[in-house]
This record gives sequence, structure tokens and C-alpha cells, in this order.
Amino acid sequence: MARRLVTASAGAGGLAPAYGGLLLDAGGTLLQVARPVAETYASIGRRYGVTKPEKRIMEGFKRAFSAPWPKTLRYQGDGRPFWRIVVAEATDCTDVDYFEEVYQYYAHGDAWRLPIGADTTLRELKDAGVKLAVVSNFDTRLRKLLKDLNVSDMFDAIVVSSEVGYEKPAPEIFKIALDQIDLEASKAVHVGDDETADKAGANAIGLECWLWGEDVKTFSEIQERILTTADPQ
Repeated sequence: MARRLVTASAGAGGLAPAYGGLLLDAGGTLLQVARPVAETYASIGRRYGVTKPEKRIMEGFKRAFSAPWPKTLRYQGDGRPFWRIVVAEATDCTDVDYFEEVYQYYAHGDAWRLPIGADTTLRELKDAGVKLAVVSNFDTRLRKLLKDLNVSDMFDAIVVSSEVGYEKPAPEIFKIALDQIDLEASKAVHVGDDETADKAGANAIGLECWLWGEDVKTFSEIQERILTTADPQ
């Protein structure tokens, strides 16, 4: 069975991509921290008396981040209530100024990076007629971050949990994204890094999901799987 690469001319009578739409998780998939979280918390924290070792900071961060949240949404509006708890649990520091400095640090694109090849892949997919959407459990900082990293204009839809009132794995957040790009679940694929929020949530509505770091490890691999079709010989 031969395989062909879909070119940008697909929309003008060439081969069609294997999927009409790509939905992307943000944090941990499209957006990667520029340096380790524990290192950032510790370096900023030195001015506020934080002496906790980075290993223990990371343990506290993971514990707080994954703990059951008593409210419907973790990220309501700017997400500060949730992040205050995470930062305090991670560092044992409740200084308001310290929290605000950490919070503002992550509100700028310099704190984040795109995976290698992400911007090129997004352009190639868009040129081939693939609809692109971000579907993320995030707070209101996300749109600015995508703009800072020069990718916001590539997306046909940006669906943020704090704005729409649903968090993955709720089916509603995926359905909102699919409605905005006018595609059925069977015609799109979602890529995210969380087994429950991303894979189980997407699969529940018939949306295929590739786990970042397992099913796909690079954006060039995402591009190849979407733009390569199999032809019987």
C-alpha cells in the first residue's frame, strides 16, 4: 500500500488530508514551560524567603495541581484562586507579592515555548485546508500567551475552559470547538497530554485522540499523520 503526502493544493482538487480538523491542548502540549516550574518558583522565591528544595517544590506542585477541586471549574476567570493554592502548597509561602510575581511571570510568552516545529506544522496544516483549534483547561491568560508566541492567528477557534464554563474531560468543551470549526467528531483528531482530560474526554464523543509524548512525540509526526494518506495498490 503506497502512501502519499497531501500538499497545500489539496483544497483545489488534490488529495484530502486524513483529518479535516486538529484540536490541540495548550499547557503541556502546544505550550511548554521555558524552564522547569520548580526552578522558577525557587528563583523568584529567594527574594521572599523561600528555601524549600526544588524537588520538594515539585512534589508539592503536583500534589496541589492534581488534588480534587471543590468547585465546578479550577480556572474561573483569571484562575488566581486556584493558582494561589498551588503556589502556596508548592513553596509553603503565602506572601501575596510573591504569588503575584509568579502569576505575572507565567502571563508572558517569554515563560513559555512552542515544541520544535510546531509553528511550521500549523502553517502546513492550515495551507492544506485543515481546521485548527485550541481546546484547553486554562485561565484568561491563554489568548495573550498564544499571541505572544505568534500562533493565535493560525487557529480557527480558541476554546478556553474559563471562558466557556466547561473543563475537559466534559464533552461540551470538545463539542464547542467542533461547532466553531464546523466539523463532526469523526472528521477531526485531538492531541493532548492527559489520559483522562484529553483522551477519555475526546473518545467519549467519538473524537480520536493522540496522546502527546506517547502516540505522537513531535509536531512533524502530527503533520505526517494528518497529511499522509494511504492508497491501495
